[in-house]
Amino acid sequence: MQALEKPISFDEFIAWYPENTGIRYELHNGVIVEMPKPRGRHSRASGDLAFDLGSAIRQAKLPYFIPKECIVKVLDQSGYEPDIIVLDEIAIVDEPRWERESVIERAASIRLIVEVVSTNWRDDYLTKLAGYEAFGIPEYWIVDYAALGGKRFIGDPKTPTLSIYTLDESGEYQFKQFRGNDLIESPTFPNLRLTAGEVLDR
Repeated sequence: MQALEKPISFDEFIAWYPENTGIRYELHNGVIVEMPKPRGRHSRASGDLAFDLGSAIRQAKLPYFIPKECIVKVLDQSGYEPDIIVLDEIAIVDEPRWERESVIERAASIRLIVEVVSTNWRDDYLTKLAGYEAFGIPEYWIVDYAALGGKRFIGDPKTPTLSIYTLDESGEYQFKQFRGNDLIESPTFPNLRLTAGEVLDR
């Protein structure tokens, strides 16, 4: 649902963003969009996966952390709030707006972004994919536990799919897809021992 129709800048969006409403908003090409609140399986998938990734961080003693929330500025008129984001403790010291506004403006601060697919699946497979690629996010996961994505993205017949996109040397995403008992392959977390089914079939 659109909250405003006049195109605005990212800075105007942050200044507008209401506090303590319990509602999430994103900025898509200058338009403020009210995002569906994660519920039920979506909420559990996000929470369980964040726990798994947090455990992998601790076990490998990596200098990463997972904030409860933050907004990633991908363009002058676009900013997204990922379901899960893994940030680099070292690189984030160079983020001028992190402490004050929980805003990330540098791709170097981000190790991984995860979006759990809901009814607005085109955002994850098209809009955000393009934005994260252009911004330079090194690794992007799309968790489609309910097989909501289009057939061109997850195949026909549609089945629950975990898609992992990683940037190559040319700055373009290459991807692999995982289903069922496939062991997840993550460049950011090579020590992760999870199957796709463990993520998709909670």
